[in-house]
Amino acid sequence: MKYTDIEYLNVEPNDMYSNLTEKVINKCFETENLVDKNITISIIFTTPIDIQAYNKEYRNIDRATDVLSFPMFEKDEVEKLQKEKSIVPEVLGDIIINLSQVKMQADEYGHSFERELAYMLVHGFYHLMGYDHIKEDDKKVMREKEEQVLKDLNINRE
Repeated sequence: MKYTDIEYLNVEPNDMYSNLTEKVINKCFETENLVDKNITISIIFTTPIDIQAYNKEYRNIDRATDVLSFPMFEKDEVEKLQKEKSIVPEVLGDIIINLSQVKMQADEYGHSFERELAYMLVHGFYHLMGYDHIKEDDKKVMREKEEQVLKDLNINRE
């Protein structure tokens, strides 16, 4: 089953990005018991200018960022989706990724573009699942989940 709807906004479509996205999001769905739940995620790959416009419009922050997540459900509603099989298709939410920032962060952290993009996808996914990293305890739980998915996919820091 295809869990993602991938869009390229002002960037060239790229098979590596699309294939990696499918692989990573499929593993996230498997890990979080969402397989065969009739749920999808919208992923938009874009530019610094476009993500800045989204950030300004929806968060009132006038600067580019690496990833934005727009969940459609609260955490308790997601937990309900995990337990039930919906007949009606549901969109878990949208993840918007600034590919230029992914490249800069990969260089900055000294690992591959693939690893950084995979991390952005997993990070965005867990925000859609209701996880956050504002409080240290919540951050620890979210980071453990993110790292486990990447480890399961053998996408490591280099």
